[in-house]
Amino acid sequence: MTTVLITGANRGIGLEFVKQYAGEGARVHACCRNPDKAEALNALKGDIVIHGLDVSDFAAVKALGEKIDEPIDIVVANAGAGGKDAGDFGDIDFDAFSRLLQVNTLGPVATLEAFAPHLKKTKGKFAAISSTLGSIENAGGYAPAYSTSKAGLDMAMKSYAALLAADGVAVGPFHPGWVKTDMGGPSAPVTPEESVAGLRQQIAAMKPGAPHLVAYNGEVLPW
Repeated sequence: MTTVLITGANRGIGLEFVKQYAGEGARVHACCRNPDKAEALNALKGDIVIHGLDVSDFAAVKALGEKIDEPIDIVVANAGAGGKDAGDFGDIDFDAFSRLLQVNTLGPVATLEAFAPHLKKTKGKFAAISSTLGSIENAGGYAPAYSTSKAGLDMAMKSYAALLAADGVAVGPFHPGWVKTDMGGPSAPVTPEESVAGLRQQIAAMKPGAPHLVAYNGEVLPW
């Protein structure tokens, strides 16, 4: 049986990851900040274990890693923060900027550190959900704080991928596309079902070593 852990599992593509993996018989550890309020997640059928987790609480992430005592094949670090970025230049809200870094950059790193021992047992895969907005080459001034947090995530994943390759663990960032979710909005052209189906194909193809920033449709994007 495949065992998967997913953060940010209560809505959007995180919820769709749970639905698709559990629907194929995987055991899924689904993590979200407020399980009692996650009605859609609680309604899903399958071998699903729900955990309360805020990925910016690094001690809690570590504790969950110690609590879950079983090998894990795939970790999807999906939890992320967006919102209104961090204000305009000249009036930057540094608390908001810091929050984006805590959730989008450091949260996945804490998750990787906590669950690397589980992944080493299976020579598993760690997929971090990033964004094309994290591409330094394509940066154009839109949502600079959010973009910075995702660029930091990409750098962290590429760096730690090199450290974990010898253990057979594949690590990499993925762009889910512009997805029709609460964050992406109703005008987005990609459905959660399409995005996650494509992402799962890309995750299945992951190999240990130097990763690329890969889109859900297989396109390799510039760093």
